[in-house]
Amino acid sequence: MNITIHSSFLPHNDPDASLAFYRDTLGFEVRNDVGYEGMRWITVGPADQPDTAIVLHPPAAIPGLTDDERRTISELMAKGSFFGVNLATADLDDTFAKLEASSAEVVQEPTEQPYGVRDCAFRDPAGNMIRLQELRSSVR
Repeated sequence: MNITIHSSFLPHNDPDASLAFYRDTLGFEVRNDVGYEGMRWITVGPADQPDTAIVLHPPAAIPGLTDDERRTISELMAKGSFFGVNLATADLDDTFAKLEASSAEVVQEPTEQPYGVRDCAFRDPAGNMIRLQELRSSVR
């Protein structure tokens, strides 16, 4: 089998803020921006990885949700515990400095973890937890 990760989904509650963050702060390219019934799905990804993407989606579009479930999702998003994604970079310190200077909410400064990785964490405008791991030759 040859299976790859094509897309991951992250919810957003403000499409313009999320678009600005992923495009302008992280430097991802915008691959698609689709509106439907007042909602937007925005596909972004690293320019040098055309087969890997993040789809920013409106959580209200999940079929069959009750009002209580929508409220719970909003609360979890606000805490940063609903969705998340792990990204990687060759220069964690430089990337962290750029993110810290932007509008990103820093959760954790670069740290050597006891499980063998060095990473940092921040939240996007919707509250999604983004962990950024330093690439090492043994992890690549």
